[in-house]
Amino acid sequence: MTLQQLKYMITVAERGSITEAAKELFISQPSLSGAIKEVEKEAKVTIFNRCRAGVALTTEGMEFLGYARQVVQQMELLESRYIDNQPEKQRFCVSTQHYTFAANAFVELVQQFGQERYEFILNETQTYQIIMDVRNRFSDLGVLYLSGTNENVLRKVFEENNLDFYELFTAAPHVFLRKGHPLADREKIRLEELRPYPRLNFVQGAYESANFAEELFSNEIVEKSIKISDRAAIVNFMIGLDGYTVSTGIFPTYLHGDSIISIPLAGEETMRIGYILNKDRDLSELGQIYVEALKQYKND
Repeated sequence: MTLQQLKYMITVAERGSITEAAKELFISQPSLSGAIKEVEKEAKVTIFNRCRAGVALTTEGMEFLGYARQVVQQMELLESRYIDNQPEKQRFCVSTQHYTFAANAFVELVQQFGQERYEFILNETQTYQIIMDVRNRFSDLGVLYLSGTNENVLRKVFEENNLDFYELFTAAPHVFLRKGHPLADREKIRLEELRPYPRLNFVQGAYESANFAEELFSNEIVEKSIKISDRAAIVNFMIGLDGYTVSTGIFPTYLHGDSIISIPLAGEETMRIGYILNKDRDLSELGQIYVEALKQYKND
């Protein structure tokens, strides 16, 4: 197989469609389909399942694409360094649950890195997708949490996908709501006090369960529930609808002024914030910088 064929495969996976990938690559659809068949035959695996909506990666295909991305990225570094005579272009990618502190730490990483050429990616996404991003080597590491509710299931999923979890710090669960919310004057809030208000949860797609939820106590039955995919939208719903969500309590005020507050949730459950990494990979230099930036939020 050739480097060009690997680039083809990556584009098809990203677009989810041979037709759309062919347009982007400026080649014919039959040529692209033929290239895919050649690679699958040589690798002796089925990389894509064909369906009415397009194509989807198989389990073997996910693993194959993880290695393919590494090969293409390393070749791009070689070309940049020795052919184009430019400084090495660093790539670093983090997949994370929707944490403001994770985004802020990423900003600090970029500021500290300081070189002219880089490709940095921060992917706020669903819990299962974080696991797949790290497993398939699209992301260098993934940021998520363990608790008494989800630990058994998630550790099993980590083991099945050759991942290790490294704890950074422990956070007590807090209720996030707007400053003028009817419960804003409480020192602590009990779950039953939240029942009249809309619960805001991040969408988990096909893995919608307490084990993959970003919010503690998401298995509690509520009358009003809104699922959201965007961190900015969840803030809007807190302000406009008196909605609430349950998270770490770490929320740098300078990013949203003082419009959102966090109040401790009554109970003994904790959230152990950490990152996942492939078992056969060490934390890179950029990964170490990012992890150190995350650790500073331990006592916030």
